[in-house]
Parts: sequence; C-alpha cells; structure tokens
Amino acid sequence: MLAARFLRSVAISRLCAYRLARHKCCTRLASGGVNGSESPEDLVLPVLIVGAGPVGLVLSILLTKLGVKCAVLEKNKTFSSHPQAHFINNRSMEVFRKIDGLAEEIERLQPPVDLWRKFIYCTSLTGQILGTVDQMQPQDLKKNYSPVSVAHFSQYKLTRLLVDHLKNLSSKTCSHHWEGFEDKLLMGYDCVSIDTTSSEWVSAHFSSVGDDGIYKERKVRCRFLVGADGAGSTVRKLVGITLKGEKELQNLVSVHFRSRDLGNHLLKERPGMLYFVFNSEAIGVIVAHDLKQGEFVLQLPFYPPLQSLEDFGVQICESTIFKLVGRELQDIDVIDIKPWVMNAEVAENYLSAESRVVLAGDAAHRFPPAGGFGMNTGIQDAHNLAWKLASVLNGTSPSSFLETYEVERKPIAAFNTALSVQNFKLAMSVPAALGLDPGVAGSVCEVISGTAGAVLPSGVQKAIFNTLFSIGRAQASEMILNEQNPLGSSRLSKLKKILAEGRSLQLQFPAEDLGFRYLQGAVVPVADSTSNILEPPTGRRREYIPSADPGMRLPHLYVKVLSDNSVEEKVSTLDLVRSDMVEFLFIIAPVRDSYALARAALEVADELKVSVRVCIMWDVDDRDGFKSGSKSAMAPWTNFIDVQQMEGGNSSSWWDICKMTDRGVILVRPDEHVAWQAKSPIIGDDPSKVMEKVFSVLLGL
Repeated sequence: MLAARFLRSVAISRLCAYRLARHKCCTRLASGGVNGSESPEDLVLPVLIVGAGPVGLVLSILLTKLGVKCAVLEKNKTFSSHPQAHFINNRSMEVFRKIDGLAEEIERLQPPVDLWRKFIYCTSLTGQILGTVDQMQPQDLKKNYSPVSVAHFSQYKLTRLLVDHLKNLSSKTCSHHWEGFEDKLLMGYDCVSIDTTSSEWVSAHFSSVGDDGIYKERKVRCRFLVGADGAGSTVRKLVGITLKGEKELQNLVSVHFRSRDLGNHLLKERPGMLYFVFNSEAIGVIVAHDLKQGEFVLQLPFYPPLQSLEDFGVQICESTIFKLVGRELQDIDVIDIKPWVMNAEVAENYLSAESRVVLAGDAAHRFPPAGGFGMNTGIQDAHNLAWKLASVLNGTSPSSFLETYEVERKPIAAFNTALSVQNFKLAMSVPAALGLDPGVAGSVCEVISGTAGAVLPSGVQKAIFNTLFSIGRAQASEMILNEQNPLGSSRLSKLKKILAEGRSLQLQFPAEDLGFRYLQGAVVPVADSTSNILEPPTGRRREYIPSADPGMRLPHLYVKVLSDNSVEEKVSTLDLVRSDMVEFLFIIAPVRDSYALARAALEVADELKVSVRVCIMWDVDDRDGFKSGSKSAMAPWTNFIDVQQMEGGNSSSWWDICKMTDRGVILVRPDEHVAWQAKSPIIGDDPSKVMEKVFSVLLGL
C-alpha cells in the first residue's frame, strides 16, 4: 500500500512538473512574448483560427468561454449575404444552447415551423402539385429527446448572431491589448504561408490589401493553428493534407434572389422549404430561406464545358425563375449568382505538425448538401475540439491528447459523407421516376464534349446539347405528365410511391444527429455495451434511441435542481455540464457504494487538477432524502449537485433511459458525451485506483 502511494505521488509530481513547464510556455504566448523576438505587429497567442464561418466563430466563442485566448482571421473583407446552409440539426442547436441564449434567439427569429416543414414537388410554383413530403414527425416537436428542436435559419444570419455574441463575450473578457474585438476578429487577411519548424509554436504569415490599395503583412505566432477556412482551405493545402472521396458529383449554379410577390403567394398557397420544379421549359430546385421576407435560392444544374457561367446571366436567371414560378414577378431582384461543385470527400488527416495544425469543418470534409450535414458536422467538430485544446493549454493533458479529436471526428465525417451521398441518390430517384434521369443527362454531356464530339465546333456542340435537353425536358410537359396519359399516369404513381415510402430526399436523421458515437478516443469503452452500432447509411430516416454507453451523447431528461431554497430550477441533464470550464460530470444515484466512488473521483481529480462535479440523481418519489443524505455522504467535498426527475414528463426513469440500474455511475465529458460508465458497484477494487485509470485514459496521460 505504501509503495503504491509512493509511486502515485511520483507520477503526480512528474505530471505537475510537466504542467508547470507548459503553463510557463502558455503564459508567454498569452501575454504576447516568445523569446522577445517578435515585432510590435506580430500577434502571439495560444490559438489562431483561420476562417470566420460558423465553425471558426463557434470555436472562438467556446474557447473564449473556457478562458482560452484566441483570434480569428478571415480572408474576406466582409461577410457574405448569400444564404448558403440553412438547416440546423438538434445536436448543433444543443451546442448553441451553451452560447448564452443563441439557440433561443434562433428559435425566435426563424420562420414558424409550419412555413418550412414540407418539400413540394410540382410542375411550377403556381401549377400542379405532384406530391409533398412533411419532414417533421410528431416526435420531432415534442422535445422528448432534446431540449431544443431543429431550425431553419440561413447561414449569413447565423454568422451575424455569432459575431454579435463574440463581440459581447470579448468585451467581458478583454484584459490584454490584443484581446479586444478589433483583434479578436480580423477581416481581409489571406494566409500566405505556415511555418511549423519550431517545436514551440506555429508561425503564420498573412497579407491584406486595404481599401486604400496599401499592401499589409501580419505575422502570427500561436501554439495551435486551426484551419476552419472552408472547402477550398488554404491551411489544408499549405500543410499538404489531401482529400479522399468522390469529386464532382454534380455541378450547380446557385442564384440568390428576392421577391415578396412570390413569398406572399407561397405563404398563402403552398408554404414549404424546398420546391422541386419540373416542366418542359425549366428544371430546378428553389430553396425558400424566408417566405415572409421573400428570400430564395435557386439551384440549377450546370454542365461545363458545354455551359459556362456566362450562360447564367441575370436576365437568363430571371427568365428561368419565371418559367419555374409559372408567371412573371414584378419585384424580382437577382442578388448573386455563384457556381459550385458537389463533392463527397474527407481529409486524410485532421492534424499536422505534431498536432499543432488542426482542420475543422469544411476544411476537413465536404459533403453533398442532402440532409444538411456539412455545417452541422463542422459545428460539432468545434464542440469536440474546444475542450481538448483548453485541456492541453491549461496543462491538464499533453499535446498528443489532440489525436483523440481526429480519432473521434474523422469516422463521423466519413459516415455523414456516405449518408449524404445516399440521400442525394434518393433525391435523384424523383426526376428519374418522371423520365428525367440525371445520369442520362450527365452521359449526354460527356459524349458531346468528349471524344465523340471533339471534331465538332463548340457552337455546334452547344446547339446539340440544348436541343437534346429540350427534348429531355419534354418528358415533364403537361401533355405527358397527367393522369389521362398512360405513361404519365404510371410515372406519377411511381413518384407517389417513392414519396410515401420515404425513398426521396430526407431532411431529418435523428439516429445520426443525436445518436452518433465515439468508439475510440477520450472514452473508456465497456465490453457489455448495449448500443447498436449504426448500420451502413441508407439515406432514409432512422429514429434515435437514447443510451449512456461510452462515446454516446448524454441522454436528455428534464430534472429539477434540489436545494434548501423553495425555488426549484428546471433544467435538462445536458445543462448540468457547464460550458465555462473544462469540467467532468459524475452522475450517481444516492447509493452508498456510488457515493464512495464519487468521493474517490473527486480526490483523484483534485490531485490531477481536473474539475469534476458530482450529480446525485434522486428518484421522482424521493423528496426529502437529499436534505441530509448528500451533505454527509459527500463530506468533505462540496462540488456536487442534487437533482430530481420531473414528474409528468418522460414516463421512464433516468436509469431506465440510460439502460442501467441505479447501482451504476456515469462520467460525462465537457462536450456532453459519456466518457465512462460502470453498470454495477465497484467491488473488490480500490475506488481510487479505478478512477486513476479512468482519468489517465480520458486525459491522455
């Protein structure tokens, strides 16, 4: 016993020495001093984030809340007003609940659910409706599995809210000359080079051309550089990380336009989110970002080299919109026209330069937009990464701990990529059922522009292309596509079956949204796991099944915080994990063995300088035991909270939801994922040794 205690004290002493050295390094970085060699123009800080999209901004906010000094550099001088992504899934909304009321702001500002819950298939926006799909199921609105619902909110609006939150947060935490918001978010700086030769920091070189035409340079030295700079990531290219997967699944042109006339019509006649329009004059998908504001984005197929961006001028786009609407719009305003390529790729590595350069968001993965996983997966990257960066920078974990970020997030990205591809293929089944097979269109384009048509002048190639596509669109003419025409009737019947059976484009994936799991990384797996690993993606909706197995997101349940005061606060179990510090949550029932293990966890955590809060989960029928039970059972420790399951909510008990008995315990990470669990009392083992092993694995020691 004495020998074990001696070895344990030696290990802790070594860890403390390592942390002291690391703390001195981080202090120099935070205060702007590294060997005194930097110029006044240099920025020196622990974390530099390249890219001020939602992922970079969310990461900056989460790090700032955790006390980590960071800055965001963005190559664009202004933020785009192009709507881009617009669907925020449950898990991302849960992350936003940790950002000082952001989720509530989004819920208040977004259009009412009834205005965007449907996908509508039609011959024009004023013509025949071929079918509809309601993407919101009754269970989606009840909030049984999450304290917040999904949202429909354009990316540029989200970016504005995130910038406002970063400003407010910066004003509260500003204490050094570079920490004000003017240095927290730097616009118009393009990353030119990254130097990783130093073992202590990453040196990045940025350039900028001001409105006055003056060229400026800025150097930044940081402990960690995070590339959150989008699908064409400069950071990824500079450090030599490649992408693997499917390229150019489809080329499209995105047309951002406004028309209150169209918005008012759709509000009255057929409110929805996506409108898939097929007629003999035009084919396209119109995304209704906000019907009340009359804000839309039209997605059109684009076939280079037979088409160029010049074929999508403002007047041509207006004419195409009128054909899709079914009439002219007097107030149409085409704001922006952008080509883009649909890819399905994941970075070979998320980390470079001994984990000092990190990729997140679209810089690490590029998905088809089917299902809205792109931005959401990136936001969840940031949530996973933030507490790990903080843990390394505060000396709790070694730099190698960041390897768990790639180990955990890369498989999720690979799965979501495959899911998005499958969902995209289902989307293509609808036009195929109507005789408008996109695969045939692509093949025709290849034949005309390839070897077979190479001898023809480009003008002739283009004329053939336009003629063939005009013939193809004739399949969607009213003459063919009606119930009296046997061919049209057969195709419409096939379409209705596809839509009824959920074999078309889907919006929600509860099992993958809330039920994704980290099998390796900063988790302690158990042999008798009850969670089924997700089957290969099909693109079709699957329901979420709560579980508290290691790697899973902590199940949601409303509980009330018990105290000696008469006021009892109602919170979600997810709210018990605090966002302003790197802290683990240890959930137990008021059972003697569990109390003993909780005290051991607090003792070990105290020695390792790790914050742990114990949560005692009282049964709905036990109202008075906590008043004396926890204080005496937890003494001398005071970092605990008593909660009780709410009456009248979920009929299952907390431990039933977790698929455990109240003899078990659950340890939750700072990102609300279960780190470790024990389903039965620890018998025969020293509780302190058990917890030492657990924390050693979780913290990468």
